[in-house]
Amino acid sequence: MSAGAAMPRRTSRASTVVIVVLLCWAALAVTVAVVPGISASSGGAVLLAAIVLGLLGAALRPAAAVLLTRVGWAGVLGGWLLGQALLVYVALSVTPGLHVAGFSTVFWASWVYAGLVSAGLWAVTAGQPAMVVRHLLRVNRRARRAATASDVPGVVLIQIDGLSAPLARWALAAGTLPTVARWLREGSHTLVEWHAQLPATTPASQAGLLHGASAEVPAFRWFEKDSGRFVVTNRPRDSALVESRLSDGRGLLADGGVSVSNVFSGDAPTSLLTMSTIGRRGASGRPARYVAVYLLDPFGLTRSLFLTAAEIVKELRQARRQRLRRVRPRTARTASYVLLRGLTNALLRHLNLSIVAEHVMRGAPVVYCDFVDYDEIAHHAGPTRPEALAALEGIDDVLATLEAVALAAPRPYRFVVVSDHGQSQGATFVQRYGTSLEELVQRLSSGPGAAVAADGNDEHAGRARVLRDELVRGAAQPAPDAPVPPRPEIVVAASGNLGLVYLARRPGRVTMEEIEERHPHLLTGLVDHPGVGWIMVRSRRLGPVVLGRAGRRLLRGDRVEGADPLAGFGPAAAADLRRHDELRHTGDIVVNSVYDPVTQEVAAFEDLIGCHGGLGGWQDRPVLIHPRAWPVDGELTGADAVHDQLVRWLERYGERDGLRQATRPNL
Repeated sequence: MSAGAAMPRRTSRASTVVIVVLLCWAALAVTVAVVPGISASSGGAVLLAAIVLGLLGAALRPAAAVLLTRVGWAGVLGGWLLGQALLVYVALSVTPGLHVAGFSTVFWASWVYAGLVSAGLWAVTAGQPAMVVRHLLRVNRRARRAATASDVPGVVLIQIDGLSAPLARWALAAGTLPTVARWLREGSHTLVEWHAQLPATTPASQAGLLHGASAEVPAFRWFEKDSGRFVVTNRPRDSALVESRLSDGRGLLADGGVSVSNVFSGDAPTSLLTMSTIGRRGASGRPARYVAVYLLDPFGLTRSLFLTAAEIVKELRQARRQRLRRVRPRTARTASYVLLRGLTNALLRHLNLSIVAEHVMRGAPVVYCDFVDYDEIAHHAGPTRPEALAALEGIDDVLATLEAVALAAPRPYRFVVVSDHGQSQGATFVQRYGTSLEELVQRLSSGPGAAVAADGNDEHAGRARVLRDELVRGAAQPAPDAPVPPRPEIVVAASGNLGLVYLARRPGRVTMEEIEERHPHLLTGLVDHPGVGWIMVRSRRLGPVVLGRAGRRLLRGDRVEGADPLAGFGPAAAADLRRHDELRHTGDIVVNSVYDPVTQEVAAFEDLIGCHGGLGGWQDRPVLIHPRAWPVDGELTGADAVHDQLVRWLERYGERDGLRQATRPNL
């Protein structure tokens, strides 16, 4: 680096130090003024105390994190609750001109001070990541020094959960994704659309993207007749079960990779906040070191809690605005969702960022992280609504921050952005017709003991459980498997606007003919309902058949009789259904909601305004943004095909073992 280039960097660092000192000075002055029992003789004394407090924190926090991690959770939580108070107490006690009544006073003053500093940092850093970047570089400097330098590029894969290709192009034009737009404009990256096969859900796509085995996942939730159990992939126990079926040990992240905040691990040796691996770690009772550092760092949890509270306030305001403006469609934004949005859009996003940044500074060959911010808000507000698009701005800030952090890493890094599916919007099935799919099936079924059991579970509630389990892992033993409840006659599992109906007491795939015999009104009643677009069943004689109100499509031989029930659902609809018919745990009846090609709206069988899982709209049109110099070798149909492409890129340009070229291109 030239002297001319070094001078602006030193000047920038100096200005950052000045800003932080002034901010801490102001926060401490306000704290002294509003908290009884603390007084200062002058503003200069407060400034000196702020400087002493900063120096104490810089000197003692790294060693405290290591020590308290060894003590266990009691040490880390105690350090988080009392550490800042102890530092403030010492700083105020040793600074001339400051007087404190006692430690209890300082304890509450330390939280006031931390909140004010967090608010100030948020105001200062809003819209530019420079201060966050410098903080991440500072806290990871030891990891950087210990890392082995390499000229082989590492790869950071960022999944923007739920972002469709059409909406990505819209967001780029609207200025919502300025970092990605710069990459495309400068020619370093290019954008392609890929097709998410049925079901367009995160677990199915991640089973493909990370393991190349999407056929193991027929929906977000499903029923397995052989065991009599529901499988819901945002439950750690169920996601671990599914990964045990699809993993061959050579997933996308097998060679030294890091999985962060995913459903499945991709066979990564390092797997953090990942649904399928959260229960694997033993009962040591000790927190992960990175969690301890995050808790004890004032730039970490305390700041994230402030931002979480701010996100909750923002959600309440935006929900009220929707009601006052009579925006349609909309759904009730419950208290559990309000809290969940705060967790995913603030605390989890910043924790993910700190984890990814650490492993980039350690020189990890490949890191894959799923950011669910946009998807969670889009489910409840709508995929094209302003609050959902604002979440994309936050993820773009993450990309800008990681790009800057990577410049100081021990190896060059290339960035790939991928989504797992899109979303389609519309009023829910219940809002339109006053009944749920489960109730409709119950009404149409017949025979003694006919019953419907449905399992409802918010998609991203599992993320909160994983975060909780990661924060308290080892503190309690996992609960034993719950006993399997008595098997009902009929089970309905809804995933977005896709429904799987099982005759649960009949083994194997029940044929159309047997369904008509046992429940003569069920198939015709479903097909005739205005909220159902089509259903698929398997005929003993004809094979898989798609039934609509005015015709049917025989998938074996691809013959249409009458009006094509798949008209308007996209050119890949028939191929997707042929594939889905062969999946091991698909329903005896596959139900897809109605789709309006004019408004592009569907009717979710769940309480979601934006949904995915079935056919219709943008939900099966995810995006892949990759280095322009990395060619796409073929058509990207299905997550398995994208997995194969990612593996080839890692073999050609990265550090993955396989058919690597003897001389790797310097790209």
